[in-house]
Amino acid sequence: MKFQVKTILFIVVASFFMTTNLCAQTIQQTTNGLNFSAQEMDIKIEFYAEHTVRVYKTPKGKPYQKNSLSVVGIPKKTQLTYLTKGDRTIVKSNAVQVEVNVETGGISFYDIAGNKLLKDKDYGTQFSPINDAGTPSYKVRNGFLLDKDEAIYGVGQVLDNKFNRRNSSHHMQNENMSTYSPYFLSVKGYAVFWDNYSISQFNDNPQELSFEGLGHCSDYYFMYGQNADGVISKVRELTGKAPMLPLWAYGFFQSKERYHNQDESLNVLKKYRDLRVPLDVVIQDWRYWPEYNKSDSAWNSQSFDKERFPDPKKWVDEIHKLNAKLLIVTWPGFGPHTAQRKEFDEKKMIINFDTWPPNSGARPYDVFNPKALDIYWRYLNKGIFNYIGNDGWWLDSTEPDHINFKPSDFDLPTYLGSYRSVKNGYSLMHNKGIATNQRAVNDKKRGVILTRSGFIGQQLYGSNTWSGDVNSTWEMLEKQIPAALNYTLMGIPNWNSDIGGFFAGRWRKDGGNKNPEFQELYVRWMQFGAFSPMMRSHGTDLPREIWNFGDRGSWCFDAQEKFIKLRYSLLPYIYSTSWDVSNNHGTFMRPLIMDFVDDKKTHEIGNEYLFGRSILVAPVTKYKTNQWPVYLPKGSKWYNFWTDEYVEGGQTIHTNAPIDVVPLYIKAGSIIPIGPDVQYSTEKKWDNLTIRIYVGADGEFSLYEDENDNYNYEKGIYSIIKFKWDDTKKILTIEDREGSFPTMLKSRKFNFTLIGGNKSAMGNKLKKSATLLYTGKNTKLKF
Repeated sequence: MKFQVKTILFIVVASFFMTTNLCAQTIQQTTNGLNFSAQEMDIKIEFYAEHTVRVYKTPKGKPYQKNSLSVVGIPKKTQLTYLTKGDRTIVKSNAVQVEVNVETGGISFYDIAGNKLLKDKDYGTQFSPINDAGTPSYKVRNGFLLDKDEAIYGVGQVLDNKFNRRNSSHHMQNENMSTYSPYFLSVKGYAVFWDNYSISQFNDNPQELSFEGLGHCSDYYFMYGQNADGVISKVRELTGKAPMLPLWAYGFFQSKERYHNQDESLNVLKKYRDLRVPLDVVIQDWRYWPEYNKSDSAWNSQSFDKERFPDPKKWVDEIHKLNAKLLIVTWPGFGPHTAQRKEFDEKKMIINFDTWPPNSGARPYDVFNPKALDIYWRYLNKGIFNYIGNDGWWLDSTEPDHINFKPSDFDLPTYLGSYRSVKNGYSLMHNKGIATNQRAVNDKKRGVILTRSGFIGQQLYGSNTWSGDVNSTWEMLEKQIPAALNYTLMGIPNWNSDIGGFFAGRWRKDGGNKNPEFQELYVRWMQFGAFSPMMRSHGTDLPREIWNFGDRGSWCFDAQEKFIKLRYSLLPYIYSTSWDVSNNHGTFMRPLIMDFVDDKKTHEIGNEYLFGRSILVAPVTKYKTNQWPVYLPKGSKWYNFWTDEYVEGGQTIHTNAPIDVVPLYIKAGSIIPIGPDVQYSTEKKWDNLTIRIYVGADGEFSLYEDENDNYNYEKGIYSIIKFKWDDTKKILTIEDREGSFPTMLKSRKFNFTLIGGNKSAMGNKLKKSATLLYTGKNTKLKF
């Protein structure tokens, strides 16, 4: 009661004058937070929304105007209450309260009930003056205090086979196979994004968690979402929502390093069609451009060699006639023999270090210069996009590669300062330039970008990051899974890897593609790829097209075909998940902590995940394994996808996993649509879907459909059919169809299958089925 009185008194006084004196320190109340000075710093607390707080610190008396590369959200008007509590000042929204100590500079974050979430340490921020390539700057460090047993995730794609990032240290420098952002997410339902693009250091030990980098400010965003889904929604509200990719982007991609001419890739596509193995995309890797004097001086000229690609427009037209799409590679570096390089050199828009390939003289352009982004696109559009009408981009080396490295290279100037001060934002800006310029010239085709690096905010540009040029080993396959899960917990939903691993030369002995261990590794990796946001086969040393592993009827061919076809049968589920990702800030690859955080065993499990909200995937990552341990989280009942066997959650089981089976378990209450047998994603309409209902809990699913490849969905041109399962009454409700689009099915057949079991009859299956002609009107079915 005394505290409430003091609160009221403070508000009355604050209405009379806007500052109060505590411990000889001055706090200024603002419309969206607080300003104060402590420990020779000026500190600004700014509520961006009820759940999101920006903390901005600069050396005292040295203001700095920060322009974020990642943050696109703007502060929303937020109702705040200002309180005093002894020598502390508190500002609170309806979701978060922030307590500041104006003597020590400490900042504590609490939920609305008063439970402490995070402490920005007393005396925990330092600005150490440093000379950055001739410009006065600072080494900036910000420390935080976490609970002793608090698990955290994020930080980036780190290939160390670890999931929980506690007690780890990382040199945050984006390179091939290493993709970092200064961010962590806690099991307590909050995250911190330290908005800094310099080469940085993340360190967590029992004393503190800290970020350290280069800059003129310490600028971070505290986001409280109550759970991981809530956090990711706040990340995307701050840094950009993820657009929908076209339906074809969820089909199967075939690539290699490299197809040497236009006939080679076209013949690969024709052979897939002849074999009737589904395929949606072929990718053209490097050196399709002229090779002057057989050197790389014309590297990345964004033009076509006339001998090997005599009619590139016809080439792409033929690909399209076969109902497939083309992605084509483009790099950030240019050889000295290119027109792009000459223009960039003239306008001082080159960062003068050597990039890939070695000894070519290729150098990267300055992505931090807005005019350079436009120039890059002008050449790319004229030489490729507007010329041949390709369907997407493969942006390789977006860190970028650094050849003949010298420490002084980090001193090189960019439009925004030294290269070291902005390096980690390179991929973000490169992707932004291409995505935004493409949309400006053609908004009828959704942007699709495959990129080798990333940074928070890159989800806004339709980018799908792959894990880099990884080795073809069992150990590397195992490392992909927790790396992917930590990456997606940063709010970037699209991720993939080279199926089979990129460097496969070690398998050339004993048969290459016919080497039994490589075949098994490739199939296991493909099983993982089938449950990744992009399913893409690629690599060097050994070709990866399906027929190179044997003929139909051989176990390796058949196992691959099985999972490619499984991927296509799940397209209605995957595309609906894509809508959930875009519209509801959802996630494709969901670590178990997202749905089962109360089960503490999930806090350390990074080798299995939910794909969408229903399918638990436990990829096999060991050679000659016929059984695989799978932890099924408590709080749900589960069904073996292959056998329909019913299992209670909260236990580890050892399930059969022969080479053509990956452990998949379906959460009770799930409703999963199964699509038709097709050779490409849009071959058949979804007019005769099988709908599987896994009993044991209430559930719902929204079947999403649109025109498949344009931005009309942003204007509301799409349809949703909601299915709701009442497990007690055994009633399925198919609600009135919401929305419409010109090519929408007016009626269709749904074939329902109930899959069920119970505790007293563990393993027994009860199936019931029904068929319904659905015309868009609310319908109930009782089973």
